[in-house]
Amino acid sequence: MIVVPNSKEDVFLCTFDVNYDDGTYSTKALNSKNEEIFTNYEQIEAISNMDENQNLSYDGKVLRVENGGKYGLINMEGNEVLPCEYDAITALQGVENALLVSKDGNYGIVDDEGKTLLPTTYAEIQGLGNKTTDGFIVKNTDGKYGVVDISNGQVLAMNYDGILKLHQGDYYVVLEGGKQKVVKKDGTESLDANGNEITAILKKPEDGVIYKDGEKYGVMSLSGENTIDATYDDLKEAKSGIFIAKTGENYGIIDLSGNTLVEFKYRGVSYNEKADLYVAEDENYNNEILNSNYEVKLTGILTDLDDEDGYIELRQDDEYKYYNFRFEEEKESDVFPSNTLFVSKKDGKYGFVDKNGSVVVDYIYDDATSQNAFGYVAIKKDGKWGAVDRNGKVVQEPTYDLEDYLQVDFIGSWYLGKDLNMNYYRK
Repeated sequence: MIVVPNSKEDVFLCTFDVNYDDGTYSTKALNSKNEEIFTNYEQIEAISNMDENQNLSYDGKVLRVENGGKYGLINMEGNEVLPCEYDAITALQGVENALLVSKDGNYGIVDDEGKTLLPTTYAEIQGLGNKTTDGFIVKNTDGKYGVVDISNGQVLAMNYDGILKLHQGDYYVVLEGGKQKVVKKDGTESLDANGNEITAILKKPEDGVIYKDGEKYGVMSLSGENTIDATYDDLKEAKSGIFIAKTGENYGIIDLSGNTLVEFKYRGVSYNEKADLYVAEDENYNNEILNSNYEVKLTGILTDLDDEDGYIELRQDDEYKYYNFRFEEEKESDVFPSNTLFVSKKDGKYGFVDKNGSVVVDYIYDDATSQNAFGYVAIKKDGKWGAVDRNGKVVQEPTYDLEDYLQVDFIGSWYLGKDLNMNYYRK
C-alpha cells in the first residue's frame, strides 16, 4: 500500500512485508526520486481520520513515527514535532486537527503543531463536535463525565454518568441515573426527558428538543410539554423552527406549530444552509429545488450543489445546466472559466466545444460528463464509457460498462471506483 498524505508534499508512505497472521508490517517513506527519507524511525505512518459521512482523510501536516515501541510526530520536512514518548497517537475521530495521545493509560489531545490542548490526565476523551473549538467530552478516573474547552478549561462539571454529543449554546444533554436530561453550563437542570430519548437540542434552545418516544419523533419544550406530538417517523430541524419530517415513506416540511409547509410526497428532503434552499427527491430520483419560501424553482436530476462557488448543476432533458443560488441560469463557461471543454448536444448526440463555441470533439457520443478538476471528461458510446483529455484527445476508448456506478469519472484511463466513500480509481 502507498499513501500520499499531502499531495503538495514530496512524501510517499509505503507499507510492505505484511504478515496477515500476526498483523505485523514494515513501513518506509520515499520521495518522488525513489529515495528513502526519514530513516531515523522504525515505523512511519500517516494519521487517518473519518468524518461523520465515513469519508477517509489523512493529516496533511504531521506523520506518526515509532522508535522502541513509543510514538511521536514529525512534520513533512522530517522535523520532530513530538518526541517518541507516547504509547499511542491517533486522530480523535471526526474532529479536525485533534490528535489523541496516550501515556501510562491516560489520554490527552495535541494539535498538528505539537501544542498540548488537553493534558494526558483523562480516562477517556471524545469530541463534542467536529472542531476543537466545540470542546471535548472527558471522563475522569472515577468514571464521571464533563466538558472542557480547547484550553482545558472546565465548561461542564465532571458530575455525570455520560454526556451525549448534543449541545446548543450553553445547553447540554447528560445522563443521570439512566435518564437523559438537558442542563445548562452552570449545571442547572432545564429538562428531564421522562425516559424519552433526546435526539437534538433546537437551534433556539429555549424552544426545546427533538425527542424520540418508541419509534416516533416529536418536539418537547423545556417545560416538558409536547410542542409537536411524537407521531413522525423521522424529524430533523433544518433552520430555526422549521423541520424536515417523515411520515411512512414520505418526507415533507413542517413548522414548530406542526403546520405542513411542504406536502409529504417526497422520498427525501435535505436543506443546504449556505444556499438557504431545499433539495427534494421523488421516487424516480428526480429532484425539485425549493427556495426559502418553499416554492419549487428548479426541477431535474441534481448532479452537484457547490455552496463554495455558489452554483447548482442539474441534468435537464439529457443536458447539464447550471444555476446560481438566485436560480438564474448561467453558462458553463462562466461557472468554470478555466475549463477547456464544454458539453454540447446536437441531433441527439454529444460532443464538446471550447469557450468560444468551436467544436473540439465531434457529436458522436451517446452521453458525456462535464470536465473534472483533472481536465478529463467521460464519454459514452454503445453502452460503454471512456475518457477524453483537456485537449479533446481520446485517452480511453469507450470500453467500460459502468451502468451500476453512481458517478462516472476518469483520470486518464483510470475510472472512479463504485464505492464513492473509498475515493479510488482503477482500470
